[in-house]
Amino acid sequence: MGSQLGSAGLLLVNTLINIYLFLLMLRFLLQASRADYYNPISQSVVKVTQPVVRPFQSFLGPVMGRFDLATLAAGFVIKAVSILVILQIAGFGMAPLVGVAIGALAGLANAILKIYFLALIVMIILSWVAPNASHPGALLVMQLVEPIMAPVRKVIPPLGMIDLSPIVVFIAISILDGLVVGSLTRAAGISGALVGL
Repeated sequence: MGSQLGSAGLLLVNTLINIYLFLLMLRFLLQASRADYYNPISQSVVKVTQPVVRPFQSFLGPVMGRFDLATLAAGFVIKAVSILVILQIAGFGMAPLVGVAIGALAGLANAILKIYFLALIVMIILSWVAPNASHPGALLVMQLVEPIMAPVRKVIPPLGMIDLSPIVVFIAISILDGLVVGSLTRAAGISGALVGL
């Protein structure tokens, strides 16, 4: 009974860490896609993640003004430390550091792909229900997915009222999830069990 409660507690801690990692990667992607910084949702994400990102900002700045290395580094360190601590508490001892690093990398990739997957679903629903929505959340979703949708739309233009580009992007996300995240998760060994939500 006690071990089941302990396992449930560790699972809850891992889930909370993965949700925070999700917010960190959302911050990273919002900056990479040049989304509106003054959007209230963007501001909330920055406010929640700033205490963890701040220590890394002194020596890691944005690359090309878009890619926030401090946020990536913060996410990597949090995920790696959480894997080490959870495995230690669960009784697996000291996990191999290479496996932990690979597991943390898989966690970052998994969070990024999940964000794009969910954002695409929201974008598709909005295009049916409220195509010209001006809600801050709707605007942010459109700004977030546009950098990955624009190149696909150049290759596959909309056919009248039907836009097939989201289907292509969904397929690409599934392939990346299976190949990249799946391979990293397997390579991480025991650390791979703590990769995703």
